[in-house]
Amino acid sequence: QLQLAESGGGLVQPGGSLRLTCAASGFTLDYYTIGWFRQVPGKEREGLSCATSNGGITMYSDSVEGRAIISRDNAKNRVYLQIDSLEPEDTAVYYCAAPYQTDCTFDPAEYKYWGQGTQVTVSS
Repeated sequence: QLQLAESGGGLVQPGGSLRLTCAASGFTLDYYTIGWFRQVPGKEREGLSCATSNGGITMYSDSVEGRAIISRDNAKNRVYLQIDSLEPEDTAVYYCAAPYQTDCTFDPAEYKYWGQGTQVTVSS
């Protein structure tokens, strides 16, 4: 069974950094584009970053452009999202997901597989 699991969330002070991990099981990530999203209660899920299967194409939203890096280790079946300069408005549940197609997109409706999410709280 194809599953994704996020980890690496937690409480971090403003200005700090986190590296989130998306681990796949039941399938190999080699052939899958992976996207990272976040969601705050009462708001729509927001796309943050995306990387195609070989990492040849990466995308970042305006929210994280310049302070986030998405990377893949297909040998370990994992995708990472490093975010620096975190601020309280980055507080959310962060998700990784795999889309139906191979293109990078920030439209949640295009994504078929989702992890359970990991909570990130930025507070002093």
